[in-house]
Amino acid sequence: MGFRMGPLVAAMMEYERGAAQRINHFLKVYSFAKLIGEQESLAAPVQETLEAAAIVHDIGIRPSLEKYQSSGGNFQEIEGPPVAREILTRLGFPDGMVERVCFLVGHHHTYRDIEGEDYRILVEADFLVNLHEEKADKQTVLMARKNIFRTKAGTKALNDLFALPG
Repeated sequence: MGFRMGPLVAAMMEYERGAAQRINHFLKVYSFAKLIGEQESLAAPVQETLEAAAIVHDIGIRPSLEKYQSSGGNFQEIEGPPVAREILTRLGFPDGMVERVCFLVGHHHTYRDIEGEDYRILVEADFLVNLHEEKADKQTVLMARKNIFRTKAGTKALNDLFALPG
């Protein structure tokens, strides 16, 4: 891999300073996205884009809470891309990657017309973490598996995490 994610993780931790739950959330989504992407053998540039997007995917929560008093996904998709763009640009990420990451941040709560392996895996990784954090019941998990999960690695992670039959 050509681009190191450590500086982006550090920048996001600083951005979310004091918001331990959000820091832990993005670290878990990043970990699952990295794992799934590697197991699905993504090309290096797609893997790097996926990892960067996973790190910053919820960057819109803070401005959404300030502006709308809500962390709703629709508000995150509006408010997240400009903040992500500023941080990624400051850290020297390539323009094309910045644009794709901002697209993913601006669509990670949109579950129709998912195009691209990076988009698919980001959604799956976020679902893995959200289902656990929200203590989803088995029916909800099974419905997510049926409606959201398409990658072999993401489905296996879901099955392992929730002890579902394969």
